[in-house]
Amino acid sequence: MRATVMRDRALVVADVPVPTPGPGEVLVQTLACGICGSDLHALKHADRFAASYRRPDGTPIMDLSRDIVMGHEFCAEIVDHGPATTRRLRAGTRVCSMPVLLRPAGRQTIGYSNEHPGGYGEYMRLSEELLLEVPNGLSTAHAALTEPMAVGLHAVNKARLQAGESAYVVGCGPVGLAIIAALRLHGVRPVVAADYSPRRRELAVIMGADVVLDPAREEDPERWRTATVIFECVGVPGVIAHIMEAAPRGARIVVVGVCMEPDTIHPLRGISKELALQFVLGYEADEFSTTLTHIAEGKTPVAPLVTGTVPLTGVAQAFEELASPERHAKILVTPGERG
Repeated sequence: MRATVMRDRALVVADVPVPTPGPGEVLVQTLACGICGSDLHALKHADRFAASYRRPDGTPIMDLSRDIVMGHEFCAEIVDHGPATTRRLRAGTRVCSMPVLLRPAGRQTIGYSNEHPGGYGEYMRLSEELLLEVPNGLSTAHAALTEPMAVGLHAVNKARLQAGESAYVVGCGPVGLAIIAALRLHGVRPVVAADYSPRRRELAVIMGADVVLDPAREEDPERWRTATVIFECVGVPGVIAHIMEAAPRGARIVVVGVCMEPDTIHPLRGISKELALQFVLGYEADEFSTTLTHIAEGKTPVAPLVTGTVPLTGVAQAFEELASPERHAKILVTPGERG
């Protein structure tokens, strides 16, 4: 099959073997797959990324000397069933799934693995148990955003917001926008969001932010003082320390941004204000399925986030374009499209 692979820390289109589904697994054809900010980090900081993410036995999940087919935000179509499957969903059914395989040795990652190709390839294997049928009427492109939107829902759930609390979202990339949408679902008001990019601030309003700020021009001390929960969605060194400095006493800081570089904080600032620092990753299975339902029912708006599609031959260029926040929010890879 054709796939865009990470090879020697670059993206190239190559022919790779079609994955064979094992017991309890299905073979699917990738219909659409979002490019995630974590994928950008994985390419730019490949060595640090591989060193940071390890299996339970301590070995890295990726061997950078071998090909890796990334892509974990996908919608796919069932092609065939492997052994020991119930075939509860027939071939031709559109599905979403958490990007993991359930195997006797434990969960195995899809998209950050040498063995299990992700959505930047024409085919993947998925665990039948985790498949969620895409509701009739929901577009493939919108279904593919289930995974990143579930990240936002999980972050908001981990914040344990109470009635009357307000939120401050620092950074309005795809993760920050997903958090804004989840905050609105939880009825949180006001939602304040900050980003240097005018385009991202526009999207923040569309997704439900009540107030948007440009940190370069209007750092508002009053907004900081009234925020009870602050979401860090930037992933750049120094941002956590800045938030700790500006946050009011007793605030909860939820760190969602993926920072691949060493960072420094001043614990005394957190101690003197009794700040709570919560790091989050991914989502739970029920949050993933709930997110698909929210998208299908129109409760979570995703259409404004899809700003482009590319075939496999356009993935490398799309990675470069995503470096500019004014051009794109979410680019989808469509492996079946020939470029």
